[in-house]
Amino acid sequence: MSSDTAPILYGLAKCSTCIKAKQWLEAQGVPAELVDYRDNPLPAASLQTWSRELGGWEKLVNRASMTWRQLPEERKSPVSDEEWLSLIAEFPALVRRPLATWPDGTVTAGFTEKKYREKLGL
Repeated sequence: MSSDTAPILYGLAKCSTCIKAKQWLEAQGVPAELVDYRDNPLPAASLQTWSRELGGWEKLVNRASMTWRQLPEERKSPVSDEEWLSLIAEFPALVRRPLATWPDGTVTAGFTEKKYREKLGL
């Protein structure tokens, strides 16, 4: 698999799940880039597209995270794309990790070997 057909992982450089996903891909012979979205904020248009593809903002945002749990209650009920985007811009760690974009144009959130095997056809 060449680098132009490899998945891109978006997450945090020190996130153990992101590191595990990258290492798992590389062990399968699949090069993978890990983009830290604190250093490289995700574009709003991409976030909107990915939230629709995943089935809504609730699938893109990790509402079990410590970051979410520490939000004031009034911030936990965004109703519009703009409110979700504002929340993610302020708290990028809310995005479920890793967020992977695949050569076929699809996106997945989170890591399981089963999910990644299916995406790679293994």
